Amino acid sequence: MTLPSTTKVLVIGYVWPEPRSSAASGHVMQILETFLEQGWDITFSSPAGPGEHKADLSALGIREVPIELNNSSFDTFISALAPDIVLFDQFMMEEQFGWRVEKHCAAALRVLETSDLQSLRHARHQRLKDRLKVNQDQDDFTDLFAPGLREEFELMADTDLAKREIAALYRCDLNLIISPTEIKLLVEQFGLSPELLHWCPLMVDRPGLEPSGYTEREHFLSIGNFRHAPNWDAVLWLKTTIWPLIRAQLPAAQLHVYGAYTPPKASALHNAAQGFHIMNRAEDALQVMSAARVCLAPLRFGAGIKGKLIDAMLCGTPSVTTPVGTEGMHDNHPWPGAVVSTAHQFAEQAVQLYNDQLRWQQAQQWSLELLEQRYQRTTHAAALIERIHACRQLLPQLRKNNFTGSMLRHHTLKSTQYMAQWIEEKKRDK
Repeated sequence: MTLPSTTKVLVIGYVWPEPRSSAASGHVMQILETFLEQGWDITFSSPAGPGEHKADLSALGIREVPIELNNSSFDTFISALAPDIVLFDQFMMEEQFGWRVEKHCAAALRVLETSDLQSLRHARHQRLKDRLKVNQDQDDFTDLFAPGLREEFELMADTDLAKREIAALYRCDLNLIISPTEIKLLVEQFGLSPELLHWCPLMVDRPGLEPSGYTEREHFLSIGNFRHAPNWDAVLWLKTTIWPLIRAQLPAAQLHVYGAYTPPKASALHNAAQGFHIMNRAEDALQVMSAARVCLAPLRFGAGIKGKLIDAMLCGTPSVTTPVGTEGMHDNHPWPGAVVSTAHQFAEQAVQLYNDQLRWQQAQQWSLELLEQRYQRTTHAAALIERIHACRQLLPQLRKNNFTGSMLRHHTLKSTQYMAQWIEEKKRDK
């Protein structure tokens, strides 16, 4: 098969990218930049309204075309565009538009960008809620971080969200998975073929300048979009349990909590007398991270890999987090900071890192080594393009091999199509 010299790509986004607000949007931007480097012709579409901090895609040479849910205008649009590749950003976009893509450009390679397994994240959130109902202890969450892959599967398998998300993965020709732990879960427990999956973590370049040193920094920092449930839970755990333990050992310590879309309930946590500062959105996340001595990320649930911890590495800022925070991020490489399972351990390790210059400097060095070994942009960008080329050349055979996906498209998408057409007709009647 001879590939055209100019490849047309349509990206259907759940939202318009806001790379300074979330790691998920940052990952989408990294993928778009990788495609641009190939000289590909890119159109980005979304049914969502533009957010406050939306990236200017048109300035990069990417066409921006709003689309509507349950509207046949999309059929006309995609037929005229005739893309060679369609990338769905999050599985809900594949649910909404997958059948239309198949109907009007069946030969296009269908790629799903997951950011994280939402069904895994939601199942873990429910497990935390259930645990807190029966056990109000806010210190030791070792049991929460202990389950193996089979236990995670058992937790997810009966949920509607998992059935929808895994079905979308099967229906696509290639799925970009950010965490190797999630690839293992999908292959070993849900039975997906490795042919359908590609490891595509956050892709970054090692900073050109050496990060600032121990004596040039002060304060603790926590950062994350407040709309993301794991981040909000982490702030609450910090406020109620962990930060008082740190302040008991460091009475003058200050914690700066940054996050996009700060709700009133978060602003209400601000208490300067306790050294707990809600700082709202950081205009430059790397700048505030570079000024902090230690990053705190007490995540009790979540999935994927954590953009805030990649940013910490880029800035040479040691971090204290949980096994959920480091999942899929460092393999056998030492973590550049500390990984703990209890609030008391968290406070102890945070204080030690803050006070011990030699240990802090070792953690900073590990940050830079881990970035180079695991997250090099050029390495992963090349691997992604190579995999996409291979899938396009072998597409007919790949689809034959993926009979489950073909079967799901035949049955599931028919019902989705008829539902969408019914909703469109109902809107016309009003």
